[in-house]
Amino acid sequence: MTSPKASRDPTLVLREVFGYGAFRGPQEAIVRHVVAGGSALVLMPTGGGKSLCYQVPALCRAGTAVVVSPLIALMQDQVEGLRQFGVRAAALNSAQSAEASQATWRALSEGALDLLYMSPERLIGGDLLERLAPGTIALFAIDEAHCVSQWGHDFRPEYLQLGQLVERFPDVPRLALTATADPRTREEILDRLDLRGGAVFTASFDRPNIRYMLRDKGEVKAQLLEFLASHRGEAGIVYARSRSRVESFARDLVAAGFDAVPYHAGLEAEQRARALDRFRRDSGVIVVATIAFGMGIDKPDVRFVAHVDLPKSLEAYYQETGRAGRDGLPAVAWMVHGAGDVPQLRRFIDDSSAGEEQKRIEHGKLESLIAFSEAAGCRRQVLLRHFGEELAEPCGNCDGCLEPRERLDLRVPAQKLLSTVYRTGQRFGAAHVVDVLLGGSGERIRQLGHDQLSVHGIGRELDRGQWRSLVRQLSALGYLEPVPGGKGGLQLGREALVRPLLRGEASLELPLPPPGREQRRAGERAHGGGGGTGGLQRSQAFSDVDVDEELVAALKGWRREQARQQGVPPYVVFHDRTLLELAARRPASLDDLAGIGGIGAAKLERYGASLLAVLRGEDG
Repeated sequence: MTSPKASRDPTLVLREVFGYGAFRGPQEAIVRHVVAGGSALVLMPTGGGKSLCYQVPALCRAGTAVVVSPLIALMQDQVEGLRQFGVRAAALNSAQSAEASQATWRALSEGALDLLYMSPERLIGGDLLERLAPGTIALFAIDEAHCVSQWGHDFRPEYLQLGQLVERFPDVPRLALTATADPRTREEILDRLDLRGGAVFTASFDRPNIRYMLRDKGEVKAQLLEFLASHRGEAGIVYARSRSRVESFARDLVAAGFDAVPYHAGLEAEQRARALDRFRRDSGVIVVATIAFGMGIDKPDVRFVAHVDLPKSLEAYYQETGRAGRDGLPAVAWMVHGAGDVPQLRRFIDDSSAGEEQKRIEHGKLESLIAFSEAAGCRRQVLLRHFGEELAEPCGNCDGCLEPRERLDLRVPAQKLLSTVYRTGQRFGAAHVVDVLLGGSGERIRQLGHDQLSVHGIGRELDRGQWRSLVRQLSALGYLEPVPGGKGGLQLGREALVRPLLRGEASLELPLPPPGREQRRAGERAHGGGGGTGGLQRSQAFSDVDVDEELVAALKGWRREQARQQGVPPYVVFHDRTLLELAARRPASLDDLAGIGGIGAAKLERYGASLLAVLRGEDG
């Protein structure tokens, strides 16, 4: 393969190598910033094009770009995909043979690599940093940068050592990238990776192609099978809480005629590898996995992610559901949740070996997740607000928008709750505030004098579970917010300060769980599947074009054979999005093919004649 670095200009690299006519969102600003030698933190959703933010600069700057990634499977997908584009890419990881590692080292020493992927342990451990001469490194890209944050949902201690890169390579730009970082996690990333002097680029966290559908947990097996009935033949992931539940659901799906495989840490390494390989290379495979076990697969055509148990945090939920619809086509994030999920998750936190501060953090994250699951209206607005982004209008693509629930006038209870937060000093957590509202007489309440407050005992019209639900809903709406560094305390939020709710000049209608049950949903939709894409597998760009389904099938068959011959997943050859564009536009020449998204110079040379044959109805 030949290096495309001679082109240098980012726009030319994007078009000639990757086959795209224009950058999306902040990509161009990020790329030009890094090409010029700048460091940055990039916050961009899964499927938003984070990889191009360092892959294009790697082809514009002299030397080899070093990409830090925590997942071997993701490294393999990235390397295979780049090689399809004619890019000189390789990885160093524990899954390689000694011969493959030696070949990679030779290529690196000879200056024959554009990108080198490795884990943080491999980069920091041993003498690797010494073997990376400063003049030979184009940039450092730190993927999944939220792993550096103890506040984040997937903390990995080895990421903390990456801060030394600025000391060893002060003139090499560093790019930290993540799709899941709330404001507090972002601040920690900037500190830990010494990026305070760099730029921060933030794209919208919204994934409008994903439909968020939540259901009350009833007969979970029946609910899951009903949901999957509209997704036969599609690739997807089902997340469950435990290994035993993973095994059980996998058996149920196989018995129902689905192509399903289990995946969890308790399986033999070879069995896990086979499951991942089938998921990557075959179409229509469903992986049933434990929530805590990451997949790390860059598979773009995952049409659904289903949770049969609550995940551990809203960040984890966003990351896990983000594995659906990476190609931009319609996808569904489906979840059932019930009263039994929350106490168990709380016990997991309380029984863990984490310190008290970390436990408070985890409890706070769980409360945010419950607030999302209890959202009164648009779930997407609540989800994005958690990441510091406001969505002006309801999305129209979630169960909260599509299936609105009955609401109650809760203006007076909300006033009582906000007044209690204020009168107790805006520093106590939900449990204490609710105790005061219910007239609790515990020792701490008496010591603090809160039994003498005018708000003591004024909230007996609701039970504890209903008050906790109202706390979470008001937090989701911005009326309450965590005290900065306050270890779980609550204070009045911006909405409470700028809206006349406390003065009784604003209405507030919200749903509540029935008395005596702390649960997310009291509606009658316990068994609804819903949320299917209705067979809509086309990009919005081609929704008004008459796409020949037989031609799409022929192109997929051709792609499958190309992938089989090369030993790579089909999506590494071309994404579904490219095949849909080919079927819609029916290019008749190599020049026409060059205008299709995802077909760069190397792919045009490799596949052009064969693709044209398929488009003409020949054997290809």
